[in-house]
Amino acid sequence: MAEVLVRAPVRIADAAAVALLHAGDRIDVLASSRVVASNATVVAVPGPADDSKPAGESAPPDVSGGGGGGALVVLAVPRRTAAALSGAAVSSPLAVTLC
Repeated sequence: MAEVLVRAPVRIADAAAVALLHAGDRIDVLASSRVVASNATVVAVPGPADDSKPAGESAPPDVSGGGGGGALVVLAVPRRTAAALSGAAVSSPLAVTLC
């Protein structure tokens, strides 16, 4: 039976590295030289909020965490990997490598 995947929003420390990513890419996510997620699929690479929306329409708030730099990427990963990513992000900046 195939493992069920969830969508995990992850803040990567290097925004320039995230700018290289596109939906469908495969990446490894690292924290402190340790691989936290291997061969994860990029689902989305949200851009900055668009302030040019017509009156009455607003961009959703940025609730992705702290606003401490970096950039957000959404990954399809097994539930356990999503939990590991969340835990790793608390104590270490996350980085990516392209597979």
